[in-house]
Amino acid sequence: MKIDIIATSSAEHLAEILSKKSDFDVHYIGKNKDGKRYFPDGEVYVNLGKLSGERAVVLHSGAPNPNDGLVELEFALNILKDRQINFIELFITYFPYGKQDLIFQDGEINAAEALIKKWTNFYGVKKIYIIDAHFIGREWVKKYPIEDIPSTSILKAEVLKKYPEIYFIAPDAGSVRRNNLPGFTKKRKNSYEIEMFCDENLEKNIRGKIVGVIDDMIETGGTMACVNKKCRELGAHKAIAIITHGVLQGGIDKIKNAYDELFLANTIRLKEANVDISDLIKNFLNGESPKQR
Repeated sequence: MKIDIIATSSAEHLAEILSKKSDFDVHYIGKNKDGKRYFPDGEVYVNLGKLSGERAVVLHSGAPNPNDGLVELEFALNILKDRQINFIELFITYFPYGKQDLIFQDGEINAAEALIKKWTNFYGVKKIYIIDAHFIGREWVKKYPIEDIPSTSILKAEVLKKYPEIYFIAPDAGSVRRNNLPGFTKKRKNSYEIEMFCDENLEKNIRGKIVGVIDDMIETGGTMACVNKKCRELGAHKAIAIITHGVLQGGIDKIKNAYDELFLANTIRLKEANVDISDLIKNFLNGESPKQR
């Protein structure tokens, strides 16, 4: 089945790479008569060219503009639905609103589930691929055709080329669970201060080593900065940050200044991104899993 990739504006950097290394038909969101994707009043414009009509995959990143990006994505899905495309899928490299995945008090919304429910129930999306989804493991996820795609193997492989003796750890309990790594636990002292704890075995393994700290995203960079400080106190020779999603520039700058080196996947278009995940997209859309490769 021929695959049409429709790249939203936030994912064009990945679509351009895929167009050179795959057999996919890659399409980009068209521009208006002014040659722009926005009207003067700030409204979003979307135009899709002719597709094969068999299998359409919308490639989208939820950053750096989550709200405008969701409008663009919704318009694209609406066009595909109106054209009665047989098989519509989403490939989301960074999921917007992914941390709003539970309701804690009356009047709130589970934003992550609400988005997925609309995409699948209203637009008829058959499958949603997500790279390192923050909400994987939540009970509600089981109701939807979601495939979580870990990027850890690609990130590790890039790091190991330069640091073959590196010791990988996790910065907190969430990353310990997601990546099956030894790591720290944290206790928040107040709104601004975090205290890190680890067992004696981790302390021993960190001492004198090059340590690779793996996490799914950087926002403020507070937890990662605290882990770097703790690793230095425990005698680490070097500390390397290994991140899937660079969400906030301030956090990225903080981590670059704190760590000896940053390995950052290009799930979001950033000048600091130095690990390409386009092969991950290509392989999964072609029906290959990491175990098959």
